[in-house]
Amino acid sequence: MLYQKALNLPLLVDRYDRPVTNLRISVTQRCDLNCIYCHREGEVRGDGKELSTEQFNAIIRAAAQLGIKQFKFTGGEPLLRADLPSMVKTAVSEGAIDVAITTNGTLLWRRARELHEAGLMRVNVSLPSTRRDVYKEITGKDMLDKVLKGVEEAAKRFRLVKLNMVVLKGVNDDELEEAMSIAKEYNAVLQLIELEPIGIDMDFYKTHHLDLSTIEKELKARASKIEVRRLMNNRRKYLVNGVEVEVVRPIENSEFCLHCTRLRVTSNGFLKPCLMRNDNLVKIDEEDFNSIEKLKQKIIQAVMLREPLYKEAINQRLKL
Repeated sequence: MLYQKALNLPLLVDRYDRPVTNLRISVTQRCDLNCIYCHREGEVRGDGKELSTEQFNAIIRAAAQLGIKQFKFTGGEPLLRADLPSMVKTAVSEGAIDVAITTNGTLLWRRARELHEAGLMRVNVSLPSTRRDVYKEITGKDMLDKVLKGVEEAAKRFRLVKLNMVVLKGVNDDELEEAMSIAKEYNAVLQLIELEPIGIDMDFYKTHHLDLSTIEKELKARASKIEVRRLMNNRRKYLVNGVEVEVVRPIENSEFCLHCTRLRVTSNGFLKPCLMRNDNLVKIDEEDFNSIEKLKQKIIQAVMLREPLYKEAINQRLKL
């Protein structure tokens, strides 16, 4: 471990030689919207218990000591936690190089300033639709105006704002131009996300899943510049009319697994090695919070349990 530190190498590497550099922390399962495709970060609904501020901060410190320098706070809706700035401050004070949140944006308009002051660096905001009626159909509430107000406030403060749009066939798949227009207005990146069969009804998936390859071909034809993000599973970024557009394809493939650098923490205190699985969780016991060393051992245990869903394909790639 000292050798890795001296060479500035990741301290956490799983059995498949994949470094773990990113911790996604689901701070709550509560949400003020009810999006029809929400997968709740792959967290199974529990008894509603959430870790305390001190417990989350202890996990952040332990992870940072193991070399994790990227933290993203998710939910549920993370802005429902009044103590979120404390967690952001802890990550920053522990030397994090990237601290972000994924939010539905309904509360961002009044919380952006305090989060910026705490040290938050970037924000992903869910934008299910650019049209009020469709937005309400997807989320269950008419909150689009507040979300856009939040995006405006975020754009003034953070180094990067991304707008996440899950593309649904027959619902919002004709809104690309409007979404690009909003992204351009706020100097944000538009992220188009292909619907995943995680935590949703399979009939809904079959009805509304849209293969984004057609949209990606259109973007490629229109783009003045194309970049491949090697550290983000070879995701492509297209510059179209001054707007950066990223396309997030399905995660059920060896390319995604091969480049995965994430470990997850659930709101009720489990370490989750893989978004797609719940049979290999590592429980953080109450007594573990009394010792940073015990927390570090639990994190290492979870890292060693990381296993690609498509490991046969990955093993073949590693042999080449």
